Amino acid sequence: MRTRWRCLLAGAGLVVLLAGCTGNREADTSSAAGAAPSAAGAPRTAPEQPAGSSGTPDRKLSRSARLDLATPKPGDVVARARTIATGAGGYTGQETSTPDSATLSLAVPAEKLDSVLDQLAGLGEVAKRELSAKDVTERVVDVDARLATQRASVDRVRALLAKATSVSEIASVESELTSRESELEALERQQSSLAGTVAMATVALSVTGSAGGRPSADPGGFLGGLVGGWDAFLTFGGGLLRVLGALVPFAVVPGIPAGALVWWLRRRRRPRIGANPAE
Repeated sequence: MRTRWRCLLAGAGLVVLLAGCTGNREADTSSAAGAAPSAAGAPRTAPEQPAGSSGTPDRKLSRSARLDLATPKPGDVVARARTIATGAGGYTGQETSTPDSATLSLAVPAEKLDSVLDQLAGLGEVAKRELSAKDVTERVVDVDARLATQRASVDRVRALLAKATSVSEIASVESELTSRESELEALERQQSSLAGTVAMATVALSVTGSAGGRPSADPGGFLGGLVGGWDAFLTFGGGLLRVLGALVPFAVVPGIPAGALVWWLRRRRRPRIGANPAE
C-alpha cells in the first residue's frame, strides 16, 4: 500500500515537473518569436552624419554696394570714408574729385560690409543706397575641379618627360608640358580672383555738394531782419542794374543822331547872335 502511494506521488511529481519544463519552453519560444517581429519591424535609423558633410558646399557670395551722399563738404566726407575703410581692414581704389563732387571706390572685408555702410551713411544725407550679392559657388567649384585635373595632367607629362630618351621625344613632351602649365597658371589666377571677390566686398561711394546739407539754425530777431533786408536790397539793386543795362542800347543808338542835330543847330545860331550888335 505504501509502495503504491509512493509510486503515485512520484508519478505526479514527474508530471508536474514535465509540465513546468514544457511551459517554460513555450514561453521562451513565444518571447523569442515576439521579439523577432519587433526587431524585423523596427525602422532602421540612418547613421548620423557629421556636421558639415551634408553634401552641399558652403555658398560663395560676391557682395557689392553703392552709396550716394549729399553733403556741404564732399572733400571732408571722402577723407573720412578712407579712414573708415582702412579701419575696417580694407583699402581704397579709384578716386575722382571736383570742388562740388567726388566718387570713391572702396574694398572692405565682406563680413564687415554692413557696418561700414552704416558708418558711411552717417557722413551725410543718404540719397541712394543699394546692396547686392552674386552667388559664385558654381564657378568656384568648377574652377577647383578643373584645377585639380590640370595639376594631375601636368604631373603626368612631367613623368613622361623624365622617361623620354630621344631628342624628339624630349622636345615634344616639353612643348606639351609648357602648354599645360600655361593652362594651369590661368586656372590658378581665376581661383585667386574668385577668392578675392568672395573675401572682399566693394563699395561705390558718390558724394555731391549740397548748399543746404543738414538744416542749420535760422537767425531770428534783429539779426534775422537785417540779413533778410540786406538780401532783399541786393536783389532789388541787382534787378535795377539789370534793367538799366537793358535800356542803355535804346538810349545810345537814338542819342547819337539827336546829339549831332542839336550841335548843328546850335552852331548855326551863333553867327546870327553875333551879327545883331553890329547892326
